[in-house]
Amino acid sequence: MSVTAYVGLGANLGDAAASVRAALARLARLPDTRLLAESSLFASAPIDADGDDYVNAVAQLDTRLDAARLLAELQAIEQEFGRQRPYRNAPRTLDLDLLLYGTERISSDTLTVPHPRLTGRAFALLPLLQLDPFIIIPGAGPAHQFAPGVAGQAIRKL
Repeated sequence: MSVTAYVGLGANLGDAAASVRAALARLARLPDTRLLAESSLFASAPIDADGDDYVNAVAQLDTRLDAARLLAELQAIEQEFGRQRPYRNAPRTLDLDLLLYGTERISSDTLTVPHPRLTGRAFALLPLLQLDPFIIIPGAGPAHQFAPGVAGQAIRKL
């Protein structure tokens, strides 16, 4: 059985827009997965971090991979793009976050879904709403209700 999953993409090192576009193409080649939709690219300033502006997007996937396997695939793609984790919120060649996995709520040592900062980050919430303005965040309610809370975060469509 397949599940609709949403993945947040972000980069702020090198040609970040090209990296996000290439990562979207790479998501389309995941096993047992189809890329259903992708948001526009957005630019936003880093939050609680230094560095250049981030380029962000959200992808909608239809996948037969379970959440743990999908996370492993996302981390493998990050590694293909040279992702390093020298410290929390370090600048990134590519960051892939599993935002939503169907209607599931997952809490483990390696994965929390819905993503714990989804409702408080304009760079994730607004591209998600672009794909589905009526999406429900499991355990939290309609995603659009959180938009006013991120209104002060500068974000622009590329």
